[in-house]
Amino acid sequence: MKKSKDLLGLAAEYAVASELCKRNIYAQLTLGQRKRTDILVETEKAMLRIQVKGKQGKEWPFIKEISDIIVFVDFENKEENERPDFYILTADDLKKVLNIERKKQGYPPDIRPDMIKDYKEKWDKITTLVI
Repeated sequence: MKKSKDLLGLAAEYAVASELCKRNIYAQLTLGQRKRTDILVETEKAMLRIQVKGKQGKEWPFIKEISDIIVFVDFENKEENERPDFYILTADDLKKVLNIERKKQGYPPDIRPDMIKDYKEKWDKITTLVI
C-alpha cells in the first residue's frame, strides 16, 4: 500500500532510529516540517546530524543540502512486514556519487539505488564516528 509523503518520511526516520538503537546508539528524532536534521546522535565521542530520505518509487529526489550523514531508506517493493533497504553515506560519499553522475548526465541527478549500492547497510559509517 502506498504511503503518504509525510508518513513515508516518518516511517523512514523511525526505521533508521530503530536500527541505530539496535546498535546501541541513542538516536533522537527531530520532529517538524521545516528541518534540516532528522536524527541527532550524541555520544561522549561525537555528535552527528543525520538526514533521512525515504522512497517507495524508483528514485530519491536530488538533495541540495547535506548533513554529516545521510541515510536513504528504500521501501520500494517491500511488504508491510518486510525491512526496508538502507544506504548510509557521509556527506563526502554523496558528493562523490553526485559528481560522478553529474559528469555522466550533465545535470544534478535524482538518486537511484544502483548509484549508491556500495553503501548498502554500511552502518559502520555511523558507528565508527560515534562509538
